[in-house]
Amino acid sequence: MIDRLHYISQSSEKISHLEAIEQVLNAGGKWIQLRVKDLPESEVLTLAKAANELCKKFAAHLIINDFPAVSKAVSAYGLHLGLNDMSITKARLITGKEIKIGGTANTLQDIKKRVAEGADYIGLGPYRFTNTKKNLSPVLGLEGYQKIMEQVKKEGIITPIIAIGGIAPEDLPEILKTGLHGVAVSGALTGKTDARERIKNMYAELEKHPASHTSKL
Repeated sequence: MIDRLHYISQSSEKISHLEAIEQVLNAGGKWIQLRVKDLPESEVLTLAKAANELCKKFAAHLIINDFPAVSKAVSAYGLHLGLNDMSITKARLITGKEIKIGGTANTLQDIKKRVAEGADYIGLGPYRFTNTKKNLSPVLGLEGYQKIMEQVKKEGIITPIIAIGGIAPEDLPEILKTGLHGVAVSGALTGKTDARERIKNMYAELEKHPASHTSKL
């Protein structure tokens, strides 16, 4: 099942990826994406093994960003691929059928491509400017989400679509009115002392807006 609240890990001088992940798990996070862009695959594998053990302890799902072989090696729940990463079709040859694969999209055309590739979910964004990503795609904003989700409905696309990119807890009410399945956050939770309350409030807001898309099991 595709959770409606995704956490994307980030590190800083004050906190490591694993520390950030453990804090979010302790606060009630259930869908954790390990996103490491500046380390070699061997080091990402080491981090992924540790992150997977943490997720198992909290009965949470681990998603690996960008490294199909790593997701396979640690038996992660899923893999997430960016627009400039390997195609989902090629990644599936590495991961096999058991691992869920999600892909980033910025336009309706991207979404249709991801659906054709067999994506289990799609991350649509960015919502606003974010420092966590280099080579940022054009910002969509609320208007962009409204327009694209109307087109998605007309196309009959039922793949769960997650809003990504610079999203804060207070953005959820308006974003979810567009029909999106859920949201992915990073800075909104990383290192926050009130992460438990934030997660609780975000899940409560998600419950007010029943998912319009059927999650793939």
